[in-house]
Amino acid sequence: MRLLAIDLGGTKLALATFTADGNVTSKDTVLLSGRQGKQVGKLIVDLVADQIALADRQADEIAAIAVSIPGISNVKNSTVWAPNISGWEAYPLLQEIETVSGQIPVTIESDRSCYILGEVWQGAAKGCKDAIYLSVGTGIGAGIMAGGQILRGANDIAGAIGWLALRPPYHEKYKNHGHFEYYTSGEGIVRLTRELLHTKPAYKGGLRMKDPGELTTQKVFAAFMAEDEIAIQVFKHCIEYWGMAVANLVSLFNPEKIIIGGGVFGPASAFIPAIYEEAKRWGQPISAGLFVLEGSALGADAGIYGAGYAALKTFREFNAKNNVQ
Repeated sequence: MRLLAIDLGGTKLALATFTADGNVTSKDTVLLSGRQGKQVGKLIVDLVADQIALADRQADEIAAIAVSIPGISNVKNSTVWAPNISGWEAYPLLQEIETVSGQIPVTIESDRSCYILGEVWQGAAKGCKDAIYLSVGTGIGAGIMAGGQILRGANDIAGAIGWLALRPPYHEKYKNHGHFEYYTSGEGIVRLTRELLHTKPAYKGGLRMKDPGELTTQKVFAAFMAEDEIAIQVFKHCIEYWGMAVANLVSLFNPEKIIIGGGVFGPASAFIPAIYEEAKRWGQPISAGLFVLEGSALGADAGIYGAGYAALKTFREFNAKNNVQ
């Protein structure tokens, strides 16, 4: 028996098969190579069909299929929204996969939900019933598990934590990203650096580039390691905001653990102790004294492991519903 997991990103997808106890039996990465819209859907459908055929040739079977998508999986109308894939505003991905999956149960989850599922199954939150994954990369999102269940909200949008409002007043520039994400995501770190450079015309350090488009998050991290004054200010600000966000999550959900991951953590993992101390200042005192803040144990594989666990849960639910022993 194999569990088929697919983790779709903006430029590539990962595909893996798992055993029921979480061992990887195969893994591959496929570039999207500029595909958009229905082309991405066709790629996924073709890969699913290939894996089903492969399992059949090897006298095995795919027991369940799960796909992690970079956006929202709308359970009510069985569509997905993925802002980085053109034409995926209300895309019928589930319906397309079911044209080749036959009787195999299929589920689609948001990437942020898969991140916490992966960490609970085989990562830093293993065994937890109440845990949160705070993903800080190009954008910011939170996968929230409460009482052993993924928190989805009325319209499957729960966890859009990039829109946390942390300081007034409102500016129109926050509309598309949210206040928190605008300044402390990977792209937000660059935005904040540019704003600080604008306020300090006398600064002549390495972050003052002839072409502002050359500024990257990696260069800001490198400047911080070199004790650049602007970079130090940037990450002081980020630590405060990351800490406030963690405190809000602690106060709202009383989790056992919060896992911080995504492309920024990585290099920002060294800030986790400072983020924890900042969170304890702001959070509900009892809850803030009881939770654990850790970096991701699975790193870039959190999504694919989460899709694997989602497939396992779907398999079990399918069997229970159909009285399969």
